[in-house]
Amino acid sequence: MSKESIETLVSELVHEEDWRRMRATAACLAGGPKAVQALIELLHAGTADLKREAAAMLARIKDPHAGVALVGLLEDEDEAVRKAGAAALEQMAGVLDTETASVLVALLPKTGEGETKQLVTHLIGAIPTAVEPLCRMLKHPDPEAQVMAASMLDQLLDPRSVDAFIDAMGQPAVRDIAVGTLKKLGAIRERIDQVFNALRDVEGASEREEARMSAVIDLLGIGRPSVEILIEYLEDEDWLVREAAADLLGKIADVRAVEPLMKRLAHDKDTGVKELAIKALGLIGDARPTQLYLEAIPIRPLRVYAMEALAKIKDVEVLRPHKELFDRLRTDRDGLVAYNAGLIADKLDALAGVHAGGQEGQDHE
Repeated sequence: MSKESIETLVSELVHEEDWRRMRATAACLAGGPKAVQALIELLHAGTADLKREAAAMLARIKDPHAGVALVGLLEDEDEAVRKAGAAALEQMAGVLDTETASVLVALLPKTGEGETKQLVTHLIGAIPTAVEPLCRMLKHPDPEAQVMAASMLDQLLDPRSVDAFIDAMGQPAVRDIAVGTLKKLGAIRERIDQVFNALRDVEGASEREEARMSAVIDLLGIGRPSVEILIEYLEDEDWLVREAAADLLGKIADVRAVEPLMKRLAHDKDTGVKELAIKALGLIGDARPTQLYLEAIPIRPLRVYAMEALAKIKDVEVLRPHKELFDRLRTDRDGLVAYNAGLIADKLDALAGVHAGGQEGQDHE
């Protein structure tokens, strides 16, 4: 497919004829880097309608190269375009790189007090790579920028900011925020350590399981500020602690946990840990563990959880190459496996209809 043809196709994302829009969608999803570049160009030079559609399509493709251009939409004069850019960035939060996060953080001091500032602040909180540029911003020569960064980091309560706050203790503008944030971070660490240390001391199988569930209930309210610490605990020597950490990470559903949970699913020697890891990944809905789910289907203790996780993947397109498998599993003896296979197969049938519509339109030409 030539560069010219993909540019023509992406411009038809808002065409009045259904088959042309379907063809454009299919071309974007299958077009690789050329399609991504053509969509990025639409973000810069397209109409408002095209910018919105291009942003939505890039969110489906999830190519991090589009991040900086999507941040640019947050300053667009059209409110709907700004919201489309923000929605795409939020959906791509788990794959956005530090460059995108840096551009987003740099936008913060320019936003004033309106809607754009609300969008930017929300996104900074959602994108894991934003912590690093915020920490750098603590050293900004402008005290107002320092305070802005410190305030955001105080809301995020991410342990990765500890060293930056310690370094910032000598800066008058942010000293009080630094002291307060470090105290909060210390209290979070202490509480999690106490709960998990107590969990290790429990004996007896039924008592341990009950203690694990109590630990999860006890710590769940901390939410996202606990994520980095819980990721550390995924490496604990005690399988029950690893289970509790995986369970919590799934319920918090932060994209930072995807790769550490994938590691546990792939390599942990304890079946219970694998089970909690696959459940947790299913709750997050990221597509990255797809191959691990497929490999878990033949493993009896994991197969139902693997199918449930596959059914919860938000980017259904990644499952297309395995359509034959899901069709076959529709008649599996396990009702839950069959049910989830049917859900997935139905979604893929719906997508196939879109692609067929696009192909039919090309045949008309």
